Amino acid sequence: MIRVLGLDVSKSSVSACLLTVKPDVPRQFYYDCPFFKFSANSAGIKQLLELNPDIAIMEPTGTNYSKLWGTHLARAGVEVRLVGHRELKNYRAHHLALPDKDDDADALALACYYFDYCNDLKRFVQIRDHEIVRIRELVLRLAHLNRVQSPIINRLRQDLAWQFPETAHIKSRRRLDGDEVPLLWGWLAQERKAKRYENLYQTTAGLGITSTVRFHAKRLCDLQREEIIIERELAQLLTDERFQPYVEVFHRFGFGDRLKAVLISQIYPLSGFLGEDGKPEVRIRQGRNSKKPTKRHLSLRRFQKALGVAPSLEASGDKRKTKVVGGSDLCRLSLWQWVYTRLEPKRSRLKNDIGEFLGEKLLAEKEAGRPVRLVRMKIAAIGARLLFRELVKVLSHE
Repeated sequence: MIRVLGLDVSKSSVSACLLTVKPDVPRQFYYDCPFFKFSANSAGIKQLLELNPDIAIMEPTGTNYSKLWGTHLARAGVEVRLVGHRELKNYRAHHLALPDKDDDADALALACYYFDYCNDLKRFVQIRDHEIVRIRELVLRLAHLNRVQSPIINRLRQDLAWQFPETAHIKSRRRLDGDEVPLLWGWLAQERKAKRYENLYQTTAGLGITSTVRFHAKRLCDLQREEIIIERELAQLLTDERFQPYVEVFHRFGFGDRLKAVLISQIYPLSGFLGEDGKPEVRIRQGRNSKKPTKRHLSLRRFQKALGVAPSLEASGDKRKTKVVGGSDLCRLSLWQWVYTRLEPKRSRLKNDIGEFLGEKLLAEKEAGRPVRLVRMKIAAIGARLLFRELVKVLSHE
């Protein structure tokens, strides 16, 4: 008899529901079930493992909260499966008719979910291998470091406006192929020498650099050094021969190193989006309005949704609109920035058929008078569609 553990993870504890069969009336069972609660410490993990589950079902609550519990369960030989947040919400409310959301209701719903869908792997979030998990952790860390630096830089510029105004608006960046911190921040932190800034400081109209500015500059230098270490590890991870066909395709799209890592973390392996025969899944269905046979590109749709650029239709009465929902926010932002920096400026545009095609599309959308933010998002979605087709073409010949 299989022992299924539904596990709802919180910041410092988990709620657990252990089932051997799905209850006939889950709503009534909710009031009678002996739920468990374990703290995120050695004692709590020991108590959890003493339940001897065969399978644990969890939500993918980021890399911080669920990682602790999932890792200990996996080390103990327990199979761990993940269920998407939206899928669980709909299942709990519409299939089980459980009361308003709480931790115990989620734990029960997770356990029941396994009994209904255990043989349909597409109902579960894909479990990625160690290298992909590590790439994703590093990508998220880089995004965090970028967010942390912005307010520090803003504060520095405000202080420099009266302490050393000649440098207040200088955009100091480190070289992409370099290991040194940006020159201005390194000079302010007294870690790098710069004749230019030393001479400029001799004749400044400012009131003099304070220790506060130097402390902020040192913080920036530390953050930049951490970025350098992460980027080195990412570059090493991306040399894995499994990723080379992907990287070659990415190069044709002009993706930078960070975007390559973001995409690999989200779409590898591509087979996870394809049908059982290893080919893109396409179904022909009758159109709701036209009543004519219409192709539904299911694999492409899943791919675009994973990247956060799949438009969804919302209709109510006479109103019809499309908007992007779900998927990776980081991927969506990264692709939007790619359009903004590599396709929109003519001087940076890709000198190949992909760059020409997307550039013409972008120009046509702008000339039609559409809002520029929507244009960039639409071009990102078209770019993702092209990317999927190029990846399928390359990987199918391996």
